[in-house]
Amino acid sequence: MKGRTRVNHPPEATVPADNRPLVAPVYQSVKFAFESLEETLRFDRGEREGYFYTRRSNPTTRQLEKLLAELQQRDDCIALGSGAGAISTCLLSLLRSGDHLLCFVETYGPTLRLIQGLLARFGVTHTMLSIEDDAGIERVLAGRPTRLVYFESPTNPVTRIADIARITRAAHAHGALTVMDNTFAGFHNHGQYGVDIFVHSLTKYASGHGDVMGGAIIARSELIRAIRREAVLQGALLDPHAAFLVMRGMKTYYLRYEAQAASALRIATFLDGHAAVERVHYPGVPGHARHALAREQMREFGSIVTFDLAGGAEAVKPFADALEFFAITPSLGSVESLVMPPQLLRLRGLPAELAALSGIGEGTIRLSIGIEDTDDLIGDLDAALARLV
Repeated sequence: MKGRTRVNHPPEATVPADNRPLVAPVYQSVKFAFESLEETLRFDRGEREGYFYTRRSNPTTRQLEKLLAELQQRDDCIALGSGAGAISTCLLSLLRSGDHLLCFVETYGPTLRLIQGLLARFGVTHTMLSIEDDAGIERVLAGRPTRLVYFESPTNPVTRIADIARITRAAHAHGALTVMDNTFAGFHNHGQYGVDIFVHSLTKYASGHGDVMGGAIIARSELIRAIRREAVLQGALLDPHAAFLVMRGMKTYYLRYEAQAASALRIATFLDGHAAVERVHYPGVPGHARHALAREQMREFGSIVTFDLAGGAEAVKPFADALEFFAITPSLGSVESLVMPPQLLRLRGLPAELAALSGIGEGTIRLSIGIEDTDDLIGDLDAALARLV
């Protein structure tokens, strides 16, 4: 074998079966080959396991998918290139022209824009309510055929709590699927409920370090098979190196989430008694409208603390600019603490009556609590709030 041939067919370094690596390798290969055409065709017919093209599946990505499905107490998972990619792939795969979707004003802004824009152009209609309108949910489902109910809990950004058992029960009674964005609560929460499909942004708690994007769709096997067929055609599956980075982040997932949630509870309690704060939106404080329901549904209350400044719009800039340990930037769930002012939280393109239901006011601030020392974060917030009193 001459040199220019050998560099394309290098000798293999085999790892003995009893000599496994403690960290799984990255299969940074687009293509996989079988030993014969017959075995290739058997794979193509679904008669044997294996890999062929990374746009369809990859061992590194597959390991991540199996882990996330198990944590969320479901059969299977598809890992995609972003959380928004997971949401759009899920909805585009499940909905057809003429279908009706029930959704809620307390929803991630890009998701609402997808529903109001792209899905509407494709002939999918929707009804939008508040997630706390239990009677309205049941009325809509009883009043017209609905293909799918899409919701979050806790919601972004004002951490309202969905009554998951009631929503899933009502949806299934009327033949509708339920899709839940479970990013805020995490993979270890809500698996006990009858949610058909979970979507997550892996950019947040799964990665945890703000250096890789990803998304996941988690459901029972037959739903994942149907969605995967269309996801492969859309070309949105997660890159294996990104999957490796998310897997690395998942090793500390529980440590980070539990520490961030504990810190968030202390910070929310501090804010709840401060003269410069009008109201705290955090399901862990007893004054939250659905504190008891959150306690029943979740193991912790999450790391997102949202609150309204008593000074309204005029207080936002001096408060945000005074913070030392909170960066003004999007995303959440990573090791750094972040702040989002109302100018970056507002939902665009909604009628006034729906915008009012969102709970986002002129002085609404969203904090994502990182892993810094809690006393340092409270001190930073106290100093910034002191400028407003």
